[in-house]
Amino acid sequence: MNININKTSNENTNKTALILPGGGARGSYQVGVVKAISEILEPNNNHFPIICGTSAGAINAAVLASHADEFAYGVSQLEKFWGGLQCSDIYRTDTWNILKTMLRLVASVMLGGFGVKAPKSLLDNAPLKQLLQRALRLEGIERSILGGSLQAVSLTASAYTTSDAISFYQGMANLKNWQRSRRQGVAQKLEVEHIMASAALPFLFPAQRLGTQYFGDGGLRMVAPLGPAIHLGASKILIIGTRDRHFIPEPETLVEYPSLGELGGYMLDTIFMDNLEADLSRLRRINHTLSLMTDEQCKQAKLRKIETFVIRPSVDIREITKEHANAIPRSVRFLLKSIGGWGSDWRMPSYLLFESDYTRALMDLGYRDAHSQAEEIRAFFNQ
Repeated sequence: MNININKTSNENTNKTALILPGGGARGSYQVGVVKAISEILEPNNNHFPIICGTSAGAINAAVLASHADEFAYGVSQLEKFWGGLQCSDIYRTDTWNILKTMLRLVASVMLGGFGVKAPKSLLDNAPLKQLLQRALRLEGIERSILGGSLQAVSLTASAYTTSDAISFYQGMANLKNWQRSRRQGVAQKLEVEHIMASAALPFLFPAQRLGTQYFGDGGLRMVAPLGPAIHLGASKILIIGTRDRHFIPEPETLVEYPSLGELGGYMLDTIFMDNLEADLSRLRRINHTLSLMTDEQCKQAKLRKIETFVIRPSVDIREITKEHANAIPRSVRFLLKSIGGWGSDWRMPSYLLFESDYTRALMDLGYRDAHSQAEEIRAFFNQ
């Protein structure tokens, strides 16, 4: 947990943002946390007028924003969505499709000079798009905005051509687009395609086309994950992470050279959480600097203090992954074993294990973690 408490002006009162970073199947942890928060506070009220999501967090953000005018129902829909998942709902798991991808990958390495192209990705997540089209009611976003229960929702994706992190947002009419170094905020009516782009994990899932560009996971280029919430007017930010902060000791003996699968899992950890940690550190430094300045100086600097509260898993999710790993389809297990992503550190399976026993276990963990911090959560919202 990270609490950064400062007083804010009346202008920003009650503009609390919820930030939901990515994490593949780990995104189910966020559902348990949000469920607990809805019980700790008033269940029927939306306490997050600003919601920002990336990758799997984009799915959660879209559902909550669609039901911002009936928050408890939105949480129940999220719980139903994640609690009934199978890997085949997210990506194709049939043996022939996996084998065809592997054969094409090998052929592209050996025969690339003869026009054999590598597959677009290791997995085909077309089933996810079909699931989202059936399950989501994105028209609820506009209803919630017009009703005043939602100020804005943003979904971030990374543009491969321009190398920009673009936060597509739908919100109140007075909000303005923004542009910073390699970061943009663009107002658009949000569709399933935006979610698919934000959740296109590099190498694992194919890039998605929006307009004239192809996009991948939003965490790839987002060096300031708190930025969209701040640009959309947040005075407080609650972040639900998908990785614990437990210290990993240095091994006493030489370990084996990292496999492609291990490197892939390490990269996913970096994409989803390292930039967030760095941005939180920057925010703390800015807040400290502002605390030493007068109100007039702060106004001239065009900066304001932002309160933050971070909830992270209390245990290493990889341990839970290990307990449920055999639930993953054999074809996917074979693929992960072939690239060295199975049975070592369990990072990569932790992002791909979209099976209900696993996702429910993570939801239960999130629920317990949030309830264990109930007093701190109440204090954060009551300031």
